Amino acid sequence: MILDAPPRGFPYSEFEKRTERAQILMAEKGISALLLTTEPEIRYFSGFLTQFWRSPTRPWFLVVPASGKPIAVIPEIGRQCMARTWITDIRTWDSPHPDDDGIGLLSETLNGATDGQGKIGLPMGRETHLRLPLTEYAKLTETLGSHEFADATDIVVSLREIKSSLEIAKITHICEIASNAFDVLPNIVQTGMPASEIFRRFKIKLIECGADDVPYIAIGVGQGGYGDIISPPSDIPTEPGDILILDTGSIRDGYFCDFDRNFAFQRTDDEAKQVNNILYAATQAGIDAARPGASMKDLHSAMAQTMESAGYVLGDVGRMGHGLGMQLTEWPSIAPFDPAILKPGMVMTIEPGLNYGDGLTMVHEENILIQDGPPIMLSRRAAPDLQII
Repeated sequence: MILDAPPRGFPYSEFEKRTERAQILMAEKGISALLLTTEPEIRYFSGFLTQFWRSPTRPWFLVVPASGKPIAVIPEIGRQCMARTWITDIRTWDSPHPDDDGIGLLSETLNGATDGQGKIGLPMGRETHLRLPLTEYAKLTETLGSHEFADATDIVVSLREIKSSLEIAKITHICEIASNAFDVLPNIVQTGMPASEIFRRFKIKLIECGADDVPYIAIGVGQGGYGDIISPPSDIPTEPGDILILDTGSIRDGYFCDFDRNFAFQRTDDEAKQVNNILYAATQAGIDAARPGASMKDLHSAMAQTMESAGYVLGDVGRMGHGLGMQLTEWPSIAPFDPAILKPGMVMTIEPGLNYGDGLTMVHEENILIQDGPPIMLSRRAAPDLQII
């Protein structure tokens, strides 16, 4: 299927809206400047999209002041790429630098943005990280001794969890690409082919279907089911009766899909069929429960009750879905411990899993958009019955 791809990138107005919303939340919390150090946060406010983040050598910074446009404080090697975004204030240094790898320039920028005092917001909570050496962070806090560093995780989460219409179009498109690749998978693999070859063929097919990159594929193969799905794929030939899972986090224009499909080679036993059908029903229960105002506990309970009432033990991965967008996994987590409430514009994965047999597991996963009323399917819904190859 030939897909109509949404335009790459965003108009400047998209970043203006994001920045204005952030500054309103900053004012409410008395935060004078927001300091961002990680790829998704910097990209969210700037549009700076590059594979250079794969190198851990250089730190990158974006400062969102209380008013006005963000300020980029980045290695000189990134100047031209950043200059193609809506950011106009770009401050650089030669990096890597043995004595001052950007901390002096960043301190100067933060002092200027805060008039030398006040709170500096920094994401500090779950599913965030600080992308610079701790020794460099210690230098920064020492240099900015008159400032207080405050947790700004809730600001970032509240902005990013609700997707704009342009973001939704990008996620929808990569979900269509991956759905097309899954549809043709039975035509490109066969019994006897090792998982390593299936992995390669599926990755190539995803690229051929339109993905920019395939940063994540989980694959598991086993007789009557699978167990480990995070290890590298094996070179052992598949056999009749093996169950195959493929779970892809493919990406286009900086936005992810994340869903899986299960297959059986030539035949399968009654228990695997039953488990598949129960998981299909559990996935549907999660989709049906996914309405604005529902809690993560509500969604988790809807799926858990479906599986437990059939006499099966829940999978032990800690959650049954999560947010999706610029990252493969985003806030919130579909788990009883997460207090988040669904809102229109959130994109979620619905991902129940259960344990059965002798150390076997099975997982189903779909991607949905939360809206008023029933959610919109972004991934093409899996067939109710286990597919036979």
